[in-house]
Amino acid sequence: MQSTSSSSSSSASPPAERTVVLLGHGISYSASPAMQTAGFRSAGLPWTYELLDVAPAGLPAAVERLRGPGFAGANVTIPHKLAVIPLIDELDAEAAEVGAVNTIRRDGAGRLLGSNTDVTGVRAAAEAVGVDPGGARVVVLGAGGSARAVAVALRGAELVYVARRPEAGAGLPGRVCAWSDPGWPELVRGADLLLNATPLGRRGELAAPEAALRQAAAVVDLVYVPGGTPLVRRARELGLRCVDGWEVLLAQGAASFEAWTARAAPVAAMRKALSEQT
Repeated sequence: MQSTSSSSSSSASPPAERTVVLLGHGISYSASPAMQTAGFRSAGLPWTYELLDVAPAGLPAAVERLRGPGFAGANVTIPHKLAVIPLIDELDAEAAEVGAVNTIRRDGAGRLLGSNTDVTGVRAAAEAVGVDPGGARVVVLGAGGSARAVAVALRGAELVYVARRPEAGAGLPGRVCAWSDPGWPELVRGADLLLNATPLGRRGELAAPEAALRQAAAVVDLVYVPGGTPLVRRARELGLRCVDGWEVLLAQGAASFEAWTARAAPVAAMRKALSEQT
């Protein structure tokens, strides 16, 4: 009797198309689409990464859309990193400790899981400028979601936060002082690291007074613009150890990629895409 069994081998199904979005407001500057699209292509994934500019009032509806089967997740940026928390289903341990979310992963059941890869980015930056958090003295500009990630990333450091609204720093470990206090630049004297966690620099502002910058040992700026922010450019002119926002973006973006895809991030392809934006 002739066998009716097939000798052909079944081929694996191609990866499903998925969408990842960046949730924020006033985000047309973002380099994340170029970086993540390059990562998806390098990994052979037919995924897209899109900007979703959403005012605060529209955030709940935008987050609810992520539960659809066509979505893999999202990044979250200003001003939604804190506001998004009650709209998702679960936080990992670091996001819960930070109290802010910058990455959302949709699981197979449509649940939304929050994490904070800003922590990864800040850790990588501190290591790059040679700052060991244990016992280090760090002055952080800002008290928002990114500044909260600093507290977790640099656990063990002596932290001072400089905020336009000191009340926004409630619950942060360390001292919080007002930007309007004329004496705060002196706090940088003897500090191991000055870290900008505000949006200052995106429009050409110098995030810290020249007097403070001249006293800094090392500088990390979480803001990225082509050619470097004024803070980064001046720090380099002064010969300070410095990491700019492009390197921080790459580190946190790679961690987000891995959260969505469960694959190692193609960092070289992502870095190349960012280099074309600078």
